[in-house]
Amino acid sequence: MYVFRAWHSMPDEFHDHDGEPVNAVHGFTRFLCELLERSRAEHIAVAFDASLTTSFRNTIYPAYKANRELPPPQLVRQFGLCREISAALGLTVLNDHQYEADDLIGSALWGLRAHGFRGVIVSADKDFGQLLGEHDEQWDFAKGVRWGPAGVFDKLGVHPHQVADYLALCGDAVDNIPGVPGIGAKTAAALLAHFGSLDNLLERVDEVPYLRIRGAAACAARLREHAELALLYRRLTRIALDVAVAETADALARRQGDVSAVDELCERIRFGPMTRSRLRALL
Repeated sequence: MYVFRAWHSMPDEFHDHDGEPVNAVHGFTRFLCELLERSRAEHIAVAFDASLTTSFRNTIYPAYKANRELPPPQLVRQFGLCREISAALGLTVLNDHQYEADDLIGSALWGLRAHGFRGVIVSADKDFGQLLGEHDEQWDFAKGVRWGPAGVFDKLGVHPHQVADYLALCGDAVDNIPGVPGIGAKTAAALLAHFGSLDNLLERVDEVPYLRIRGAAACAARLREHAELALLYRRLTRIALDVAVAETADALARRQGDVSAVDELCERIRFGPMTRSRLRALL
């Protein structure tokens, strides 16, 4: 997400020694430097999406994210440079063609939680709300806002363990998941407040017409008609937690950075003296 944000926000005036654009690399590197300077994290990973068309979700639902344009070659190249910078700084880089960055982050958080770690997810993406345990946080770095599980309820009207069910019901336009027709965010939240989960809702759908929900009878009919789709959509909205990325307590421990690799990248990308100094200070 932060590479895409830099690609769209940074002026197209940065070029490397080969004359190729590197505006996204400059923006991402500035973000990464600031994150490391402020957090001083001893365990950290940077997850990238390499599965824009090859995710397991595309296999079970070909329309998944079909509304998104693939990144142009110039940006794909810059993703590679961002991975190189992250690795040169001693950070664990997570990248997989079957699982999305969300799945890698979720699995890493789940794995380290077993070793007593609390997690901080640096993203504003609402999907991550389903991962937050009692001591975890989400951090919208650009806005300087952090929240825990209670913040998920404040934003969506559902608890973390209900987020995947909520998105399956009301849909997620960003990922091209339509949801159950006629069920919006407020209705989805109200249904989950009453039934607790999508499974309970579908098992007790005959109770829906008696709820104080606008259009309750029509809602029940749609749920009966689209029950199988709702369950399919939940397979898309639920973040995978079983990718083998953090099986030991030190799996994401920050390593010593590579001075020569950082210096070579600075030359190749033509970073200015301030960025070079910041990168060197982080080694």
